[in-house]
Amino acid sequence: MRKNKQGGVALVEFALILPFLLVLTFTTTEFGRALYEYQAISKSVRVAARYLATQNVGTHQAEAANLIVYGTIQPGQGARPLLRNLTMANVMAPQWDQAGATPIINTVRVGVTGYQFRSMFTTAFGVIFPPIVFSDITATMRSAFGPPPAPAP
Repeated sequence: MRKNKQGGVALVEFALILPFLLVLTFTTTEFGRALYEYQAISKSVRVAARYLATQNVGTHQAEAANLIVYGTIQPGQGARPLLRNLTMANVMAPQWDQAGATPIINTVRVGVTGYQFRSMFTTAFGVIFPPIVFSDITATMRSAFGPPPAPAP
């Protein structure tokens, strides 16, 4: 009776394909995390724009920035940001504008700029993964209050 000469071939094939499966798994996971962080920032920016849309022009800017970074108007001492790389330096200053002729529409715009997504895996198989810098994430809402009128000439 002869032994099967194919013994161990499946183990060798698995060892050869395992690195590719791991890279595919980790890439998919990190892509999902990047989408999650982008969506979390988008939502917090929309919430801050909605909040400022009900406030007088030029007021409550610090509270809106807290909404974006911490998810609350008044974070307590030692509060942690919603995302690990999100800081107040990423928050753009709010802008109040007017659009249209009749009727004039008052708007407020807030956003986040320069946010960097950092992978949990900085290197894998000798490949270095640099941080991904998101483009500006902004939200514009119709405001109850508009900018002060321009001085008459």
